[in-house]
Amino acid sequence: MISLVEVQETNKMIREMNLDVRTITMGISLMDCAHSDVKVFTQNIYDKITKSAANLVKTGEDLEKQFGVPIVNKRISVTPISIAAGGLKTDTYVPVAEALDRAAKEVGVNFIGGFSALVHKGCTKGDRILIDSIPEALSVTDRVCSSVNVGSSRSGINMDAVKLMGDIILQTAERTKDRDSIGCAKLVVFCNAVEDNPFMAGAFHGVGERECVINVGVSGPGVVKRALEEVRGQDFETLCETIKRTAFKVTRVGQLVAQEASKRLGVPFGIIDLSLAPTPEIGDSIAEIFQVMGLEEAGAPGTTAALAILNDNVKKGGVMASSYVGGLSGAFIPVSEDHGMIQAVQRGALTLEKLEAMTCVCSVGLDMIAIPGSTSKATISGIIADEAAIGMVNNKTTAVRIIPVIGKNVGEMVEFGGLLGYAPVMPVNTFGCGSFIERGGRIPAPIHSFKN
Repeated sequence: MISLVEVQETNKMIREMNLDVRTITMGISLMDCAHSDVKVFTQNIYDKITKSAANLVKTGEDLEKQFGVPIVNKRISVTPISIAAGGLKTDTYVPVAEALDRAAKEVGVNFIGGFSALVHKGCTKGDRILIDSIPEALSVTDRVCSSVNVGSSRSGINMDAVKLMGDIILQTAERTKDRDSIGCAKLVVFCNAVEDNPFMAGAFHGVGERECVINVGVSGPGVVKRALEEVRGQDFETLCETIKRTAFKVTRVGQLVAQEASKRLGVPFGIIDLSLAPTPEIGDSIAEIFQVMGLEEAGAPGTTAALAILNDNVKKGGVMASSYVGGLSGAFIPVSEDHGMIQAVQRGALTLEKLEAMTCVCSVGLDMIAIPGSTSKATISGIIADEAAIGMVNNKTTAVRIIPVIGKNVGEMVEFGGLLGYAPVMPVNTFGCGSFIERGGRIPAPIHSFKN
């Protein structure tokens, strides 16, 4: 039972601290849509998505009105298309992406994720067709998001896929260069991808999931910042306890929304992803939390330790507030989506190398980072390989959502709009790694992965 005091606290967090439910994401299995004919398959997935999610947006809007909690996005994730479409007799999955886009627009969701492939150990024919289709698919659709998992702690890193994704990212950037290469903002490369992530661009509905589920992603950097302002200068134990208590309150809001959405839609509740996901709005920033902790700017010495504290205590506090916690859960550091991170880059406090160090302790990885459009595909592959290695060795999810902005150079600004925000183009180490990437094959998993 939620008490009157909790209701009053929640109302204050919504009014003054930018608390929101970032997304209600419906996961939908497409396994029963399989067919060898493209027209039949695309019609099957369109029909299933539009039927399953017909009331998703309205339910989200009704819950916003009833509880007074902003629900920023309503989204869909589907079975990885390289699996669901594996029986198609075709050499491109672009028509499938177009069908997904039409279905997303029909039901009114913001994004649909699952134009995905899982190639951490090797590529099937369907995987390769999907990956080759990504640049065109993301250039001709508006709401489709794509992801590719290239490594895991159990299997190692598929360096052939890493090499290929460097080229695919550049192709995607080139095809959407008239829009600041925004196609790359809808493409993420993972190590240790999870099956129940409600956040884009990496959401997909895993093959171990139910037929249909509701996953909810909560947010609340502004709430944590305000709470920490009240214990400014106090010791680390007090700091950690404050984060835990605040994360508990934020997650309780998500739990309430998730259970009610599940009930109204007649769809099982999956998980709460208790992540601190920033927005470009002032007061809703991970970087501002660091400043309240005592750092002059994000990127200053101590930033990685501060992020580790934040990430760990968000998990500890949030896990007690929900029956099922999953997804990524922790703290995100997307540069273009966090005005404090943008400011730190502009002031020279935050570099790509420091961001990489921070990804060792955050929930995802190098996220929404604009780099010069002249960056080579080998360099992009090298960045992906570094992040995948961090994920593989530390048994955690890491990802790269990097945007080589065609025609723009270091220091110039790019505008993506909405939650995707804006970003300064960051410098990239220009020393070559081509011979390393060209080796190909698979990097074996670390010895500690051998558990059975």
